[in-house]
Amino acid sequence: MKQVILKTLILVIGIFAVILPKAALAKSKIYIDIEQAQVKKSLLALPPLKYYGSSASKKNLKIGQELFSVIANDLTVSNYFAFISPKAFLENTSSVGLKPAPGSPDGFDFNKCKTIGTEFLVRAGYKVLGSNVSLEIYLYYVPSAKLVFGKTYKGPKSALRKIAHTYSDDVLKNLTGKRGVFDTKIVVASNRGGLTQRAIFVSDWDGHNFKKITRERTVHISPAWSVDGKKVAYTGYAYHPKAKTRNADLFMYELATGKRWLLSYRKGINSGADFTPDGKHLLVTLSQGGNPDIFRITTNGKDLHRLTRGPNHAMNVEPAISPDGKKIAFSSDRSGKPMIYIMSSGGGNIKRITFAGHYNATPTWSPDGKKLVFTGFDKGHFDLFIVKPDGTSMERLTSAKKKNGKWANNESPRFSPDGRFIMFSSDRSGRDQLYIIAPDGKNERRITYDNYDYVKPKWSPYLE
Repeated sequence: MKQVILKTLILVIGIFAVILPKAALAKSKIYIDIEQAQVKKSLLALPPLKYYGSSASKKNLKIGQELFSVIANDLTVSNYFAFISPKAFLENTSSVGLKPAPGSPDGFDFNKCKTIGTEFLVRAGYKVLGSNVSLEIYLYYVPSAKLVFGKTYKGPKSALRKIAHTYSDDVLKNLTGKRGVFDTKIVVASNRGGLTQRAIFVSDWDGHNFKKITRERTVHISPAWSVDGKKVAYTGYAYHPKAKTRNADLFMYELATGKRWLLSYRKGINSGADFTPDGKHLLVTLSQGGNPDIFRITTNGKDLHRLTRGPNHAMNVEPAISPDGKKIAFSSDRSGKPMIYIMSSGGGNIKRITFAGHYNATPTWSPDGKKLVFTGFDKGHFDLFIVKPDGTSMERLTSAKKKNGKWANNESPRFSPDGRFIMFSSDRSGRDQLYIIAPDGKNERRITYDNYDYVKPKWSPYLE
C-alpha cells in the first residue's frame, strides 16, 4: 500500500489516494477504443455509494450523494458511457459488498451483471471521519470478471468534488489510456455575485467552486493561463493618479500565494495575453497610443519585441500561439474586415485563412495543432467555426436560438487540454452562460445555470 498526494490549486491539504497492490492494477489493456466510442458507448452500471461510517446522519449521506452526482456527471460528459438503469439491476446493491463473490463473503454476483449486458461496473463505499472523507472505489470489467483498478481516496470534506473529479480522470486513464480533464479549471471574466463590473474568477471545469481573484473595483477582462496553470494574466482598467485616467494594464496573478503584479502598463491597450509553450514569454496586444499590434514580452514584462506593424493602421489583435510554438494565429482587419490570419512565431510569413462572413475573431488552437476554432459573425449573429490551419475544411459548430426566436450569439471558444471539448459563452438563455461542445459539433452541454454573465472563458492546462 502506498500513498499518492494529489496536488490542487485551491487546497492546502492534499487528497491522498491509497493504491491497491500492483498485481491488482495490471493495466496493459485498453478497454475502450476512442474512435469506436464515437459509434457505440459502453454500458456502465453505477449504483449509489454505500456508507460505511458509524453515524448515517443526513449530512454524511449528503456527502455520498454529492460524490455520486459529480462522478455520474463527469462520466456522462465523457461521452464514453451509456448508463444502465438501477431498475434493471438483478441484485440489491445496498446489501452486497464492493468486491465479488465468492472471494468476498458478502460479494456481488458478476453473472447478474453480465445478464443485463453490463460492460463496466463501479462499486464504491465511503466513510466520514471528523472533517475528512474516505472513498473506497473499484471499477470492474464485467465480461471477463476482472478488476480494472481500485483506490481509496482520502481528503477533507471541502475537497469532495476534487476527490470525485480525480476518480473520474482515473477511470478514463485506465480504460482509454488517455487522461481526462475533470480535475482541470477554467478562468473567466464575470459579473458573478451581482458585481456591477466584471472581475476575474477561477472555478472547476463544471462551473463549481468559483473563486474571485481580482479585488480592484474596476473592469477586468481577457484572462489567460500560464503554461503550468499556476498563474493567470489578465487586463484591468487601472487608475493612474498622475494622468487622472484609467488605462488597460496587464497584470499577473499567482494562484498559490495570491500575489499580483503589473506586467505592462504602457499607455493604451495592454491585453490579449497568450503564453508561449516554453512559459518564458507572452504574446500581447499593445496600442501604445496608436493602432493595436501584437508584441512578444518576457514574463517579467520588460523585454519587448514587435511582431506586427499594420499595414495601413490595421488592427492586429488576439494572438494565439500554436502548441509547437512555431505559428501564431490572430485577428486582423487589414483586408477591411476582421479575419483570421496565421504568421510565424517571429512575425513573418503572414497568411490569411478565413474569407467568409463579416467578422472573424478569437482564434484558438486545438492541442494537437491540427485545427483552429474561432468566432464568426454571420447573418446577424456570432457562431463558432472550426477550420484547418491552411484554411480548408471549415465547418460551423453552433447554431441556437433564444426563447424569443432570435438567433443566439456563441463566442470565445477554447479547447480543453485533451482536445475533446470546446468551452464557449452563449447568450441563448438571455445571459452569457458557459457551454461545452465536441469539435464535431455534437454533445453540446450547458455548464453554468444562473443569472450572471461569463465572457472569454479559458480552459486550464493539466494541473499537476
